[in-house]
Amino acid sequence: MSDDQVASSTRGAKTARGLTAQGGGAQGKAAGSQTLARGLLALEAIAGQPQGLTVNEVAQRLDVHRTIAYRILVTLAEFRLVVRSSDGRYRAGSGTVTLARGYAAGIREAALPVLRRTADELGATVALISAEGDEAVAVAVVEPQTVDYHIAYRVGSRHPIGVGAAGLALAALRLPSPGEPAAVAEVRDRGYARTFGQIEPGAYGVAVPLRTADPALHLCVNLITAREDVVDAAVPVMRAVAEEIAALG
Repeated sequence: MSDDQVASSTRGAKTARGLTAQGGGAQGKAAGSQTLARGLLALEAIAGQPQGLTVNEVAQRLDVHRTIAYRILVTLAEFRLVVRSSDGRYRAGSGTVTLARGYAAGIREAALPVLRRTADELGATVALISAEGDEAVAVAVVEPQTVDYHIAYRVGSRHPIGVGAAGLALAALRLPSPGEPAAVAEVRDRGYARTFGQIEPGAYGVAVPLRTADPALHLCVNLITAREDVVDAAVPVMRAVAEEIAALG
């Protein structure tokens, strides 16, 4: 073989390798884009369903095998974008709050003056509570400046949904389900929750769910006090506050 033939053969091999590499890269990008698209579609579907979705339901929506849907959900769960509840259904996780920080933070910041006014008016701690999987999480807490003694808790405090006034109010935002506690249906019907001693011994709670424009955003306003007379007067005030904050969003 002549030197020219060797050079030609070498160039051909390099070109072939280059085309193969480029082709593999394109295929890799296509596969990556498809996986990302499926993950985003799964996240969007779950966020739009307050009652959550099962693995099979996600697989059906994506038109993929159950195994693929499960892998996507595991990845989303690793980043806390979804969370698997005790009923086996996947719901939006705390990571979605970070992604929607502009919107969620906007509601929180807009709500703070209303919460401060209400806490001082009623002489009790008032908070904005968000649903995160099967837990109710305090995202804003305001203590009253008008009284010397009050019950307080910190931002980030959490307790199970379905327990306490805030937990019941958040549960009432979900679609009715077979076997749900009667207390949840009662809250859904009357529009607020009132409890005593469920989270803190000797403490009364009043919580009202927020009816926001985003059905996937589950929030409520919550009041906690040791005084029964305060909680008696708080119900109409808290209902008005929930409407006011919901309108801000």
